[in-house]
Amino acid sequence: MIFVGGSVAVSGALADAPVLTVQALRYAVACLLLVLYARFSRARLAWPHGTEWLWLGGVVATGMVIFNLALVHGAAHAEPAVLGVAVACVPILLAVAGPILEGHRPAARLVAAALTVTLGAALVQGFGRADGIGLLWAAVTFACEAGFTLLAVPVLGRHGPIGVSVHSTWLAAVVFGVLGLGVEGPLAVTTLHRDDVLAGSYLAVAVTALAFVLWYTCVAGIGAARAGLLTGIAPIAAAATGVLLGGPIPGFSVWLGVLVVALGMVQARRNGSRVKTKVAMSSARTESSGSRRMSSTSPSLSPSTPRQRSGASRANTDR
Repeated sequence: MIFVGGSVAVSGALADAPVLTVQALRYAVACLLLVLYARFSRARLAWPHGTEWLWLGGVVATGMVIFNLALVHGAAHAEPAVLGVAVACVPILLAVAGPILEGHRPAARLVAAALTVTLGAALVQGFGRADGIGLLWAAVTFACEAGFTLLAVPVLGRHGPIGVSVHSTWLAAVVFGVLGLGVEGPLAVTTLHRDDVLAGSYLAVAVTALAFVLWYTCVAGIGAARAGLLTGIAPIAAAATGVLLGGPIPGFSVWLGVLVVALGMVQARRNGSRVKTKVAMSSARTESSGSRRMSSTSPSLSPSTPRQRSGASRANTDR
């Protein structure tokens, strides 16, 4: 999320570049790096089949293609803060829909923590102004950002974080490559400047190859609901990057937003500890109850002979 937040400032360098061509090259380079990493780490890459193509296609269509187009067209009708707040609302949807896709009920405390993180991120971003079309693009941005995570959940089990990242990046490279050839032409790559190449390299290595694997590993490890809370870090990273690049020191509302985001994450962390404690206590009670039932239902063994005493000892050891 720090990489994603930092990409806001980096992407500004691509304002005059052939965006579709840059995106195609970005995802192609990222895919190559991911394949090399998979070979180095001996991770298994399986070819998708059946409905997995639909889930992966949905990840590419929403989280990569439409999301980037929504940012470009939305910027003409809304201030960046409006689109940023739309993305900041994603934790709420992930806290509700993520557990459902994972096969269990949403946790009320995680939903509350998501609301807190969203409020903090909105304070960091500011709310900005927009017309009706800008609000529509903001809603599209919100849905696409959520789709990038939620549509990957059903395929993470078989393909893992690396597999999902590899397949989504090569699919995205193909889609942007076709769009780039049709809209910008085959010679668009020759118009790239040094700054365009540097910005595209950062997007390919840090924001795509590295961040994709980190993000999907996080989703697979702690669930979409808790992972979604980490999106609150992105606007904080964006504000910090702006200062490092010579921007003004953030005002009071930004610092207040950082504090609120931190409170939301602490709230979720406390919830996670309580859930683990309850699960451990429940497991201990179940094992204890099972042991008592086995003891009460086992046949009475008389220690009158050595053979019977040996059998009783083995039974106790197995239990």
